[in-house]
Amino acid sequence: MPIAANRFMLLILAGALATAAFEIYGQAISPLLGGANLAPVPLAGSVFKSIAGFASKPASYILHYFAGVVCYPLGFALIARPLWQKLAPAVPWYVVAVAFGCAQWVFALYILAHLVAGMPAFLGFTGITWAALWGHIVYALTAIGITQHFAVTRR
Repeated sequence: MPIAANRFMLLILAGALATAAFEIYGQAISPLLGGANLAPVPLAGSVFKSIAGFASKPASYILHYFAGVVCYPLGFALIARPLWQKLAPAVPWYVVAVAFGCAQWVFALYILAHLVAGMPAFLGFTGITWAALWGHIVYALTAIGITQHFAVTRR
């Protein structure tokens, strides 16, 4: 398999495992620790309805999982990773992952939820806001950790 295809498959694997980590955190760990239960599919549904003009539960699931499995990993690979390598290559991957998770959180809760779907900015800074922040950090640590592991073991 060509190198580009291998890298893309690694991104998909990392995105899928990171999405699973996000879901486990949001549906089990956060509530267990007294935090909010994350509900990203209804948020994706609001975004979909704002864009498409009609509601669709299946499309909401597709949008949520497509973002986690494909879009966020590609965003890291095509935008964040090159910036990291160019501007701050000495910064450890896990620090970059936390920053990327925070950037995902801003994108999801401000740009998508607020600007696109018309919800309060950062969902009004309620319990779900902070659970979502930690969920996005867990996602980014998982995804970037996986890609870094394979990048190091391939050398």
